[in-house]
Amino acid sequence: MKKTLALIFSIILVIGLSACSSKSSGGSATLQEETYTIEIEIEKYGTITAVLDAKTAPITVSAFVSRVKDGFYNGLTFHRVYDTFMIQGGDPNGNGLNDENLPTITGEFAYNGVENNISHKRGTLSMARSQSYNSASSQFFIVQEDSPHLDGQYASFGKVTSGMELVDKVCKDTPVIDDNGSVAPNNQPVIKEIRIVKDNSGN
Repeated sequence: MKKTLALIFSIILVIGLSACSSKSSGGSATLQEETYTIEIEIEKYGTITAVLDAKTAPITVSAFVSRVKDGFYNGLTFHRVYDTFMIQGGDPNGNGLNDENLPTITGEFAYNGVENNISHKRGTLSMARSQSYNSASSQFFIVQEDSPHLDGQYASFGKVTSGMELVDKVCKDTPVIDDNGSVAPNNQPVIKEIRIVKDNSGN
């Protein structure tokens, strides 16, 4: 009887340790729910794969996915490249000013009263905005190096799962014209396509 109980206890212990190990592993463990998987294809560089978390940032992800489905980002550029910080793109004007006719969304971050626990670590996708908390529309950025100072101030909504070496190469290769990382139009890396390759939203 004692041997039987010991065997059962050992099995339970192994299962418990395996579950803990599973929860602590994986590059996207900080995301609550990997709702969409997307690919960002950059001309002359290759393809970045990322997952989006609509449970944490439902408004942001919904707006971003809607634009992706409409082909909005295809042919746009990364107009701001800041080595050791991030790359920013998705502006139809290619200058960071955006089109005033584009609808804006609620900023899903703590300073705006919205809980968002996705930290701006290397590989995080987040929305760019102006001074207004609710001014984000189409521009997004990919964090190249950990930038926790952005936490609570910008709507992070996903994480790169493969292809960060391409972000590094874009940062290394792209010449900028000022200290803010602005890129001249003829040097802006082109977003050939952003596409959804997996949809776990249930919609």
